[in-house]
Amino acid sequence: MAKYFDVHPENPQRRTIGNVADIIRSGALVAYPTDSCYALGCQLGNRDGLGRIRSIRNLDDRHHFTLVCQDFAQLGQFVHVDNDVFRAIKATTPGSYTFILPATKEVPRQLLHPKKKTVGVRIPDHAVTQALLAELGEPLLSSTLLLPDEEEPLTQGWEIKERLDHVVDAVVDSGDCGTEPTTVIDFSSGEAEVVRRGAGDTTRFE
Repeated sequence: MAKYFDVHPENPQRRTIGNVADIIRSGALVAYPTDSCYALGCQLGNRDGLGRIRSIRNLDDRHHFTLVCQDFAQLGQFVHVDNDVFRAIKATTPGSYTFILPATKEVPRQLLHPKKKTVGVRIPDHAVTQALLAELGEPLLSSTLLLPDEEEPLTQGWEIKERLDHVVDAVVDSGDCGTEPTTVIDFSSGEAEVVRRGAGDTTRFE
């Protein structure tokens, strides 16, 4: 059974966030809130967690996983960002965007797109996610909590607990955070390509 953590959406309880971070470090897979719907997350080098996300979401090896980062300094450790791209990303973060960029050697090979050697990165604008990332001191390997054959992500912590009780280790509930996933911008060719229109405004990238 999954552990259940009820966290205040604007003032997350420090002790609770510490407990969640501890179980992530121990190898747990968690469902947690972001500024654009709930996500599945685990520690960066957690191969078992990665496999479980693939299984829950029925993903193939072409899926772009996302490294959810606390800030730009952390993001810069894991992807190559030139000056033009830097300015474009800086102007829209933190926010509901995922950026696909060439990965550095810090990113485990199993997370990379097999042909492009790219990975998704984002900096969320959500107090609970930010508190958790600060406590962890490293990115969360993540994917949107969208189940196979369902059109919208799950939005309620209690429902996630009910439906995924035996496939995740913990659920962090901070209330409804919407059903719209991030806007995905692919910068891997050097030019911005809007791959998915979501919660983030695409005007700047078109």
